[in-house]
Amino acid sequence: MYLAKLCKVSPQVGVLQQLGRSFQSLLKERRADLFDDWLKRVAASWIEELQSWADGLLADEGAVRNALSSEWSNGQVEGQVNRLKTIKRQMYGRAKFDLLRARVLHRA
Repeated sequence: MYLAKLCKVSPQVGVLQQLGRSFQSLLKERRADLFDDWLKRVAASWIEELQSWADGLLADEGAVRNALSSEWSNGQVEGQVNRLKTIKRQMYGRAKFDLLRARVLHRA
């Protein structure tokens, strides 16, 4: 309801919503073949912030296309690295390596 009113006031909001949802469906459906079409629609939208974000995606285009087409993810690894770094930061200056090792292995 509120979004419909906002789209009437600013048509860019509707375009942004449509492009955002289409990118979301690219990710969910793993449709790397539609990425170029999506980029063309972003360029035609004249929304500078969205174009800047798309330029960032193009800077690492190979990784983006791989993420759009591959079923593999490194999310588990990144989560474990994040957990280890958090524990390490919490314990900074408090104990030696043996306590850090015990905390890391206790949760694993």
